[in-house]
Amino acid sequence: MESFTVSESPLAELIRGRRTINLFQPEPPPLATLLQAIELARWAPNHKHTEPWTFHLIGPQTAERIVDLNAQLVAQAKGAAAGEAKRTRWAAVPGWLAVTCECSDDPLQAEEDYAACCCAIQNLTLHLWDAGIGVKWSTGAVTRDPAFYELLGVDPSERRVIGLLWYGYPASVPEQRRKPVDEIVVELP
Repeated sequence: MESFTVSESPLAELIRGRRTINLFQPEPPPLATLLQAIELARWAPNHKHTEPWTFHLIGPQTAERIVDLNAQLVAQAKGAAAGEAKRTRWAAVPGWLAVTCECSDDPLQAEEDYAACCCAIQNLTLHLWDAGIGVKWSTGAVTRDPAFYELLGVDPSERRVIGLLWYGYPASVPEQRRKPVDEIVVELP
């Protein structure tokens, strides 16, 4: 494989520097910054310009209900102590956002729309990271529970949850490594 170098542009640094954040400082970031990130998220590539995404801004009352729901689900699966530990951790999250995707009866369109929503989330997370705001994108069991859809006011036959996003100022930033490029590229003649 031919060797290469990646320029150290601000965009390259931003992409390499972004991390999934699990622990946040308590103060929530400004709503204006989140709305700027959503404005940029909507510019993600999307086949046939379907723009299948919806961004659900989750306020404190709904967040509290999501925390309760998740604690119940964890307690059922792993016991009361695990449920309470999860409740404590989730209750400390300063910002909440859910992203849903329009459902399609066409399997190819559904896959393309899912991919487009994932691209939109990446745009959003990169903008927030650039503003000093970290994100955790969760696709855990709570996001598939019918009660979660009810909390969002979403009909699961019309919209699919792509993720629950926590956001806030990072309390810590984890280290990260990736495989070398020559381990993930296959050259074909």
